[in-house]
Parts: sequence; C-alpha cells; structure tokens
Amino acid sequence: MYSSGSSSHSESASVVRRRAALAREREAREIDAAERQERLAKVTGVALHVRLAGVHRRSAACHRTAAELHEDYARLLASWERGRGAPPRFMTGVAAACGTRSAAVTFTGSDHSQLAVAASNDQARAAQELEFVLGEGPTRDAMVRHRTVKASGALLRARWPGYGPEAEELGIKEVVAVPLTLRDSCLGSLTVFDPGPGLTADFADIAEALTRTMVSGPQADPEFYGGVDHRAVVHQAAGMVSVQAACPVADALEIIKARAFSEGEPVQDVAARIVHGELRLG
Repeated sequence: MYSSGSSSHSESASVVRRRAALAREREAREIDAAERQERLAKVTGVALHVRLAGVHRRSAACHRTAAELHEDYARLLASWERGRGAPPRFMTGVAAACGTRSAAVTFTGSDHSQLAVAASNDQARAAQELEFVLGEGPTRDAMVRHRTVKASGALLRARWPGYGPEAEELGIKEVVAVPLTLRDSCLGSLTVFDPGPGLTADFADIAEALTRTMVSGPQADPEFYGGVDHRAVVHQAAGMVSVQAACPVADALEIIKARAFSEGEPVQDVAARIVHGELRLG
C-alpha cells in the first residue's frame, strides 16, 4: 500500500567501530564502578551501595547493547564498502537484535505527531506511515502512556480499528512498542513488528541503549547514520494547504493525509507534490 523512502549512510565502518569501542570502554568503567559499590556494601552493610551498584550494572548493560549494535552495523558497512549489496541501515541491526526483520524508531512531538522515522525495511516504514495517517497505533499509545504496548491477532484489530486491519494487510501479526524516555520526557518509540518469542523483556534495554547513545550523549547520532526520514516537507505542505483552503493547519494536515491514504501514496510524496506546485488541495 505504501512505498518507502531511501536509506543512506553517513559514516565509514572504521568510525562506527570506534564508537563501538568507546561503548565497550564505558561498559568496562561501569562494571568497575559496580564492583566497587558491591565491595563497599559487603564491608559497610549500607544499602545505598547496593542500589548504586545496580545503577552501574544497568548502565553497563546499556553500553554493552550499544556496543553490540554498533559492532553489527560496522560489519554490515564493511561488507558494503567492499562492494557487496545495497547500503545498510543501522535499523537493520536493531531489528535483528529484536528478533525480527521489521522495526522502527519514531520521534514524536509534544502533540504526539510523528516528526521523523528510522525504519529497518519497507514493512516497518509502511506501518509507521499508517500510524501517521490514521492517528492511532502502538507508537502513539506507548508515548502517551509511557509504557510498553503489545498487541496481536484479534486484540490488534480491536485496539486500533483503523490501524489493526491495515497492519494485517501489510503482513503484520504482532506489534510491540517501547517508549524512548529521557529523564521525564518521552521522545518517541521503538516499535517492533512480529518479534521472535520470548524477547519482549529485552526491548526496553534496546530502547534505552538507543536513547542514551544515539539520541543523547557525547557520541549521539539522532540521524541514525543517515537513516532518518523527516516529516518537515509534510508540515511545509500543510502550511501551504492551510492558505489555499483557508483552514487551520491541523485541518490541512488531515486533508493531506486523507489524500495520501485514498491514493495509496506515502504522505511524504503527496506533500512533496504540493510543495513543488504539482498538486493543489483547496
């Protein structure tokens, strides 16, 4: 029903390997700190040291996951640099770590609307397009509720009457969405489609690793190595339609979404036609 955007790469395998090495160094430092606190807990019997050790262990696990994701991506990049296949997406490795081929990271605004998407493949991208057009789905619910959302089968259709059946048309049977949280803010969601059995507990660790290493921190790359598609052109088109149709921008955005849905086109493509003067709505 929907086509996908193109993927690009912005770093070499050697740069990604350096980032992986830095994550390994941070993991080692956190493990050392945890062990120090555990020794102090044994000597003093003070519970605070136990809690601090847990914090450091959690941080070490986060850096370990980040290192593994970067190491996997470096291997994909190295293979591509030798002339094998298409440019890899960082999200391909994220999806593999989640036990699937389809996963997406979606960044959202304060009004819960999508601002940008990084997807592992066409299916994941199309599923996020559905959420954007229909205004319902797992990514939105995970962000609004600040907790993991999971649905499959009949529940998928019942929970999201618009999204569920359309997702099934894409071949999706199960979805799991985990919020990307930073302090008290929710930046979006990691959404996994048709994961392998028994892996849900690990998704929160992967989401935390992505938030702390790709979205924030000294080595952050919120563009996911060039794999992020932004919605800026959509909002630009909404402003133009707002003027043309003499309606609020929010209504203009819904007009664009409806046109895209009825024509089976990505919203991004319809918006680009509007911005380039090839299509007028209003």
